[in-house]
Amino acid sequence: MTDKGTDGPLVPDALRELWRQESTTSTWLRPSDWYHPAVDALASAVLEQRDPTSAAHGLGHARGHDGVGVTEALDDLACLYRSTGTAEPPLAVVTAFCEGWADAQAAGTVAATCVDAETGLPTSDYLSVRLAETYLRAARVGRPAAAEHCLILLDVAAGELHPFLRLARSAAVGAALLGTYGHGHPMATLGGGAFAVLVRHDDVDTGLSTLRAEVDRHCDELGLGPDVCRAPARIWHRALPSTHDEAVRALTRAGRN
Repeated sequence: MTDKGTDGPLVPDALRELWRQESTTSTWLRPSDWYHPAVDALASAVLEQRDPTSAAHGLGHARGHDGVGVTEALDDLACLYRSTGTAEPPLAVVTAFCEGWADAQAAGTVAATCVDAETGLPTSDYLSVRLAETYLRAARVGRPAAAEHCLILLDVAAGELHPFLRLARSAAVGAALLGTYGHGHPMATLGGGAFAVLVRHDDVDTGLSTLRAEVDRHCDELGLGPDVCRAPARIWHRALPSTHDEAVRALTRAGRN
């Protein structure tokens, strides 16, 4: 493995700087906070052709702890492998990285930007990493992710609202989602009155009817009429796209509509 632009072999420091340059010019939002000691551990493991999964888990955890969104973090990981002349990270490395990021989330160490204060639900970054895990598990067994899972989408937007009314609506919908699916199903607020839940196909039919009733009940309890919370709420399910990137784009579109 040689340094780009030279005939000499790469060393860990040189690979780190190539990685930093690749990432900060194409992916990383704030160059000043890119470096973490876990970067060196992963660069060394890749360069020395040792098993990099433990180091990848460590860097994923560090990125999650620092509040870096999963999409930005995974793009940065890809920049490391591009710096070595490899098209993309191996599946095992991506899996370990995502598990590290999710462990930081589960331990409550992710910055507050990953939890929506109005609803108490995770943001789309959290759902994105859980989707990545779903696609990776499906790939291991040679099946499309859509074979077992789909997304439930919920839209309660009813025009511009006073911040207090938006807060009340968000709290009602958050309570309805948690009351319907519990903490075992990955879910998130997408912004703009839109929400999403990742479920197995077996949970779709029962969940839809229960969720609609729960939204109505919580809105009634708070005195929120149809001018605040769309009535009836738009609730539908859609198959998972063929790739994780397409699924993330679908969530982004749902939050903008």
